[in-house]
Amino acid sequence: MASLSAIKPRWRLTRRSRRALNFYAFISPWLIGFILLTLVPVAVGVWLSFTNYDGLNVNNIKWVGTAWYQRFPRDRQAVESLKLVFIWTALNTPTWLVLSFVLAFIMSKVTRFRGFFRTMWYLPSVIPVVAVAWTWRTLLNDNYGLINQAVNTIRSGTVIHFLTEEALISLTMISVWMGLGNGIVIFLAGLQDISPELEDAAAIDGAGRLSSLRYIIIPMMTPIIFFQLVQSIVFAMQMFALPLLLSPSGGAGLSTAPQKDVFLYMIYAFQQIFQRQRFGYGVALIWILFAIIIVITIVLFWSRRYWVWTEKK
Repeated sequence: MASLSAIKPRWRLTRRSRRALNFYAFISPWLIGFILLTLVPVAVGVWLSFTNYDGLNVNNIKWVGTAWYQRFPRDRQAVESLKLVFIWTALNTPTWLVLSFVLAFIMSKVTRFRGFFRTMWYLPSVIPVVAVAWTWRTLLNDNYGLINQAVNTIRSGTVIHFLTEEALISLTMISVWMGLGNGIVIFLAGLQDISPELEDAAAIDGAGRLSSLRYIIIPMMTPIIFFQLVQSIVFAMQMFALPLLLSPSGGAGLSTAPQKDVFLYMIYAFQQIFQRQRFGYGVALIWILFAIIIVITIVLFWSRRYWVWTEKK
């Protein structure tokens, strides 16, 4: 009589199934975190933008449909803050790109103390934004700021209102200073990847340094420039903490808004959510900005075929 063990079917996983289970077991911590900390909040955020949620009365939430999205074009302050974001991005992005590239190009030609200068330029990028804002507020203060004192020493009675009348210029200057380190490091890596033989061959053919820069280095750096451009635009359009911390209250109170020249879109959405308890409208404003960034990114990816160099195989 056959034993029960011989009759009982044996289920064995194939090698491919075992590898798949091992793979999902290894990524399960990240996958669970991604679902709970990214997908679920995103789904809840989308749902809140169609409700009247005010942050308190969960039991009285009502579905309002697209009412918040329809309100946006009629909200003059929201539209003005969005226009200011485009102006700020158009001012910040080219300045940061050009300075980062120029400094990286200079450092690529200098062999001595390259590591020291690279560290010094990168250092502002790792300083917390709160420390940066408070330091620059002290330097740019109208009454006791060191920069205004230096200007007053050169020309008596002259006061530059960096934090009020020139707030947008000051914000651009500080933001560029903070981001130069990241830009230089990435550009420097791209420049060092260009073969010196190409420049030597161009020099033999009679090309000068400017011609070599224009026709060899810049075209081969366009993939890096494209990456930096997309990254900079996405960062600039989401700017929030720095202008808020540079405001008269230093970000200590929601009732004191930043100067009109630096009252950016994300600050307005922040006030709608946490000051006026319009969670649905504030989240809808954020999703509108997200959609605008996606459209701009798609346009940039479409345009890269016309100006980004790709190696033909």
